[in-house]
Amino acid sequence: MREFHPPRRILLGPGPSDADPRVLAAMAGSLIGHLDPEFLRVMDDIQSSLRLLFQTQNRLTIPISATGSAGMEAAFVNLVEPGDTVAVCINGVFGERMADIVTRCGGVLLRIEADWGHSFDPDAIRSALKVLKTVPAKILAVVHAETSTGVLTPLDAIREVLDDFPETLLLVDCVTSLGGHPVEIDKHRVDFAYSGTQKCLSCPPGLSPITASIKAIDVLRGRKNKVQSWYLDLTMVEKYWGAERTYHHTAPISMNYALREALRLIEEEGLENRWGRHRQNHQALVAGIEALGLQMLVRPENRLWSLNTVRIPDGVNDAKVRSSLLQEFGIEIGGGLGPLKGKIWRVGLMGYSSNRNNVLLFLNALETILSQDGFRAQRGAAIDAAEKAYAAKA
Repeated sequence: MREFHPPRRILLGPGPSDADPRVLAAMAGSLIGHLDPEFLRVMDDIQSSLRLLFQTQNRLTIPISATGSAGMEAAFVNLVEPGDTVAVCINGVFGERMADIVTRCGGVLLRIEADWGHSFDPDAIRSALKVLKTVPAKILAVVHAETSTGVLTPLDAIREVLDDFPETLLLVDCVTSLGGHPVEIDKHRVDFAYSGTQKCLSCPPGLSPITASIKAIDVLRGRKNKVQSWYLDLTMVEKYWGAERTYHHTAPISMNYALREALRLIEEEGLENRWGRHRQNHQALVAGIEALGLQMLVRPENRLWSLNTVRIPDGVNDAKVRSSLLQEFGIEIGGGLGPLKGKIWRVGLMGYSSNRNNVLLFLNALETILSQDGFRAQRGAAIDAAEKAYAAKA
């Protein structure tokens, strides 16, 4: 087998994002046992910092030893039993994945849909839940930050709806928002949330931070049947992360080193500053995109700061542009999925990747490539517009 040297990329796709060098350096630390007293202290640090990041007091706030998709599965397999009605808000790929897992758990799926690229009408959600007149939905699941479309669904509006349905748990996917947008678990009374390390936390993929409310834990404790997944059964996993420290699995030591350092970096920057940085870089990117004569997919009030979706103009070859960005400039962006395939570009500005240099480099590269393909744009207009957006926020 030949020696492998990974090419240097600028990761501006839907994930992973670039990891901070301090995070990568932390991963090179010496391995110790997963029950070593020093590693147990690392686990304590991670739990404490995750509570700050999620903005919660939830005791059960831990990283699942797997990617964000496992966090999604952990949410449903622990809370859903056969016959439970689960309402899922679907406006993209990850809402569809939630729905798939519900049916695999034997749950009764109630689909609440919005067009891809749009958020949800709270009244439509309320009306859908009211249809269940005898037994309320056990769970309402929503994707806070839909990575496939760039849509942010406001959690305050969802919570306002659920105030009329006090028995229903609120389950939230915040894979692409945690660390880049306010999530505010306790403020919105979210009962279960999951995320991933490779997006706005700027840590390699491999862990899925989760948090569960007392209400959710009570549901877990009151199950009639065992959790169908042994590995993701939180009744056992929590004992490893809790006071008992009961062996469950061998935790990925180096990944937890990395997560601990990523959380330290977030605390050093401060949550408000971090959110402000993501917002500012998003706004500069949008200003540049629009100066090129391109359009965003999502309306301003529902746009993610961390994942930007740009409409591909008529006559422009999606794959060719993305290939040129990668081969000529070392920049990775994502294409559209499902009904948006070939119609949008997905440009991530997450964590360490969300910075001014990347915004300006990407805009210049995109302008160059489009101009080579005959797309008419005023030379330098994108950079000028982005610079003005930065100056306005200075």
